[in-house]
Amino acid sequence: MKRRKFIHTGSLAGLSLFGITMFDFKSTTIHPKNSAVKDFKLNELTIDDLKKMMETGKASSESLVKLYLERIAEIDKKGPGINAIIEINPDAQKIAAELDKERAAGKIRGPLHGIPVLLKDNIDTADKMQTTAGSIALEGNIAKTDAFVVKQLRNAGIVILGKTNLSEWANFRSDRSSSGWSSRGGQTKNPYVLDRSPCGSSSGSAVAVAANLCVVSVGTETNGSIACPASMNNVVGIKPTVGLVSRSGIIPISKTQDTAGPFGKTVRDATLLLGGMTGIDVNDEVTASSKGKALTDYTQFLKADGLNGKRIGIEKTFLKKHEGVDSLFKDAIDLMKSKGAILVELEFVKIKDLGNSEGQLLQYEFKDGLNAYLSKSNGKVKSLEELIKFNNANKEKAMPIFPQDLLELSQTRGDLKSAKYLEAYGKIAGVRKIIDQLLDEQKLDALCGPATGPSWCIDPVNGDFWTGYGSYGPAAMAGYPSITVPMGLVSEIPIGLSFLGRSFDEPGLLSIAYAYEQSSKKRTAPKFINHI
Repeated sequence: MKRRKFIHTGSLAGLSLFGITMFDFKSTTIHPKNSAVKDFKLNELTIDDLKKMMETGKASSESLVKLYLERIAEIDKKGPGINAIIEINPDAQKIAAELDKERAAGKIRGPLHGIPVLLKDNIDTADKMQTTAGSIALEGNIAKTDAFVVKQLRNAGIVILGKTNLSEWANFRSDRSSSGWSSRGGQTKNPYVLDRSPCGSSSGSAVAVAANLCVVSVGTETNGSIACPASMNNVVGIKPTVGLVSRSGIIPISKTQDTAGPFGKTVRDATLLLGGMTGIDVNDEVTASSKGKALTDYTQFLKADGLNGKRIGIEKTFLKKHEGVDSLFKDAIDLMKSKGAILVELEFVKIKDLGNSEGQLLQYEFKDGLNAYLSKSNGKVKSLEELIKFNNANKEKAMPIFPQDLLELSQTRGDLKSAKYLEAYGKIAGVRKIIDQLLDEQKLDALCGPATGPSWCIDPVNGDFWTGYGSYGPAAMAGYPSITVPMGLVSEIPIGLSFLGRSFDEPGLLSIAYAYEQSSKKRTAPKFINHI
């Protein structure tokens, strides 16, 4: 999630149009694949591929888990050391073996049966793994119950391989943070160019899929935490409508904007995982809004002709911003037109007159939600106030490269009855009306634009260097869905294309995103280049 300027400005102008000069990428050097990374038997395979291997007896869930664990051991901490995994599930092979027995007995739970999956380390699992949001202050926090979404996925037959590293506290700790860094997990690297940022906060979840440490994974987003790492790691990320997927048992930032969502190398893979995540949860009242709208199988909407006749609004301010990204975006526009889409140029990213509303909203809701979570956790701290004190008392380990200014700012906020909070909430809720009006007036099926610019170099001194893109921002603020798919590379650095639309219109967005993906075929495996 982008936290750097919008925490204080709050507007989409501040969120996505920072006015920062982009890097000038003109290199034409051909970079060979890092020789430290060996060929992998499951490289670039999909859920359907793994499913077929299990159905035909060429592999079992247990053997697939073993191969992925070997891959993690080989390249995550060793080899290029991408550092995407924060913890391995010690029971993964045992769980897989039980699911293999079910398959042998003719009990197949669905398309996810026996599929190895990684989860972001802010999602509760009632097993031998910790849930820490990357913070050493929560070391030892083993949840008493699974998050609702974990229960859904276990029922669907997935095998949890382990948990992924993230930007600590989902990047809600400092304005000078380094995406993908946490005090517990260290710095996650981008597998395409290792000294470049993987973005965040779902850094490890996106990197793990990109680097074939798993076939699919689960991340979370408040604003950009799925879309941005999906873009910068050349994978597909789905940020669902808030309410489609339960948040109970997930360490929170914002009850207004938080959601979990899937990553995959293909739209189909991410769609299959999404179907296993939905469900109404009595402990998350917002999921009641999905009644009659949520599905457990969205694959019916994956149609190769999904662009034909669709009207799509494109962010015209992103047509002349960076020559490399401009070229990819124009190619994407031409491709969509060739497949029957009608493209309308407009400006949807910059919504004026929001002031610092989003920043205030998140600060109030973070304090309220985190205090509720910590009060029931098994970690070292039981409140935001105690967390701040712990970090101050353990600065050398907890804050070696950036401070906790956002935690401290949130602690100064009042409760959710405060006039300033209610004012901020009203303004953010108004974004939904603005998006709906725009879609209605222009008769649009979706909006789209580059998700990000080229990734910046990892910089522990200055923190992240946001590059002025962020088409997904309006959907995040509104709680509406967005899907980010690979759009191509700029000097070996991935760029994604984000599609966003109406509340609970996952079917429409999936149709568009799938058709674009199948026509463009921009997903390529990483080369683990040291630098460019």
